[in-house]
Amino acid sequence: MNEREWVESMAESLHGEPMFRNTDLEIKTSFDLAYRFEISTHKQDDKAIPVMTSFETDFAIIERKEDGSWKPRVIVEAKITNVTTHDAITYSTKAAAHRSVYPYLRYGVMLGNRGEHALPGRLYRHGSQFDFMISFQNFRPSKEEIRTFLKLLDDEVQASRTMEKLLLESRKQNRDRYTILHRKLVVE
Repeated sequence: MNEREWVESMAESLHGEPMFRNTDLEIKTSFDLAYRFEISTHKQDDKAIPVMTSFETDFAIIERKEDGSWKPRVIVEAKITNVTTHDAITYSTKAAAHRSVYPYLRYGVMLGNRGEHALPGRLYRHGSQFDFMISFQNFRPSKEEIRTFLKLLDDEVQASRTMEKLLLESRKQNRDRYTILHRKLVVE
């Protein structure tokens, strides 16, 4: 099984779950997401003409509204069997670029077919932009691995919504007021 096939199978295994059934959340694979907007020129009326540049992401959770508009909530990059230092640096750089456009976006990496191997140290060292990392023993995740992954994805969607609220409502007079923001570290 190659990486793209594995990502598709992971998405399929989650589609029927309550988190994605009859909700505003959708899973997309091979999903193009903007990471940069540049002004290429201006019209006579001085309005800018933006040009968007995008990267393809492996696995995305998007939130779709009734009017058809959408926003990305969680991006998950994928690697099978092993991950290199170059992969960790590249994906972490992509995460930072995507967050420059979507500052509330949550970003992670999933590793498949890892057997009994733990998450590699190079992900900790070079994955500074990852909000989460998860490793699956085989190509087909166990029920427990799916349950853990769903809980993680749900937590990340909620974190994205909270972060968006913090960023977009920070100047509103009647905003929620917080005195603590703690990005907790959890390892298992």
